Amino acid sequence: MILAWFGISALFSQETAHDASVLQGKIIVVNKSGDNVSLIDATTGQLIREVAVGLEPHEVEVSPNGRLAVVGNFGNRETPGNTLSVIDLRNGRLLRTIDLGAYVRPHGLKWLNGSNRFLVTSGPSNHILEVNASNGRIVRAINTGQETPHMVTITPNNRTIFASSVATGNVSVVDFKTGELIRIVRSGNGAEGIDVSPDGKEVWVTNRAENTISVFNSESFEKVATLPAGDFPIRGRFTPDGRLFLVSNARAGSVSVFDVASHKKVAEIKMQPPLPVGADDERYFAEFSETSVPIGIHAPGKTVAFVANTRSDVVTRICLVEFKITGHFTAGREPDGVHFSPIRPSGRR
Repeated sequence: MILAWFGISALFSQETAHDASVLQGKIIVVNKSGDNVSLIDATTGQLIREVAVGLEPHEVEVSPNGRLAVVGNFGNRETPGNTLSVIDLRNGRLLRTIDLGAYVRPHGLKWLNGSNRFLVTSGPSNHILEVNASNGRIVRAINTGQETPHMVTITPNNRTIFASSVATGNVSVVDFKTGELIRIVRSGNGAEGIDVSPDGKEVWVTNRAENTISVFNSESFEKVATLPAGDFPIRGRFTPDGRLFLVSNARAGSVSVFDVASHKKVAEIKMQPPLPVGADDERYFAEFSETSVPIGIHAPGKTVAFVANTRSDVVTRICLVEFKITGHFTAGREPDGVHFSPIRPSGRR
């Protein structure tokens, strides 16, 4: 059953009591086939504005102060993209477009703590770029030592970079200060979603072709656990308190919730937005025709998460207290990356 926003007052009240701050702000959703970004009021689910960006954007990262969003314009099947779009979230306007030159297909993004810089992968070049958001300049290019790095993350102390490769199933481990490759570790076939725990101790990687999650010690780089996941686990994110790890399962049409301390699954939440009528072979993952294809996932607070359902063109909001859906918000065509800013629609925090 699909829960309408106005029909969840009891659950809404409980969630508000736990984490009221996350109810005010903007959801930032990247729409691949719309070549734009939707800014959505996190409280009401209403569209605030659509911002045109580059060709087929895939991922989005928001600065720690919530003022800027950086979008990677990946390009379509025929034409590789090579730009980043920087959006001012205070006024919802495109601030600048960054030309990456020969570094094409920008994808995974991660902001550096305490900095105006961020990391972005360029798969065909096998590099990670460090980019200055203030002036749009590439600070340096870091070789990952493996084919097509796709997603990227870094320890909270900005010490160690981890980049996953769907093509190889490996994870590159890079010293951020020197830019030197430390090690390449085996995760699993289709290694893609990746995140570092807020305490910096573990790295979790989703292996979409094996339906598993690999857990690594972030200091020794040894694999400490392999966990069963749902069908086609494609993204993974920790909650800010580090208590839970969330996995979007694209083929299963669900989100798995794991207790980080015990490495045990505690919930499986089936996404329930309506599916498009009829076949649409032009969509990505068109073969997953029976599910909403959840991909992008982000938890701005310890009790709430947002999930982009690329086949259903909606963002689903889930409560992490009772592990239930609390709303479906309309996005653009084929939403992929999703993030959050505490800046309110009026521009105030």
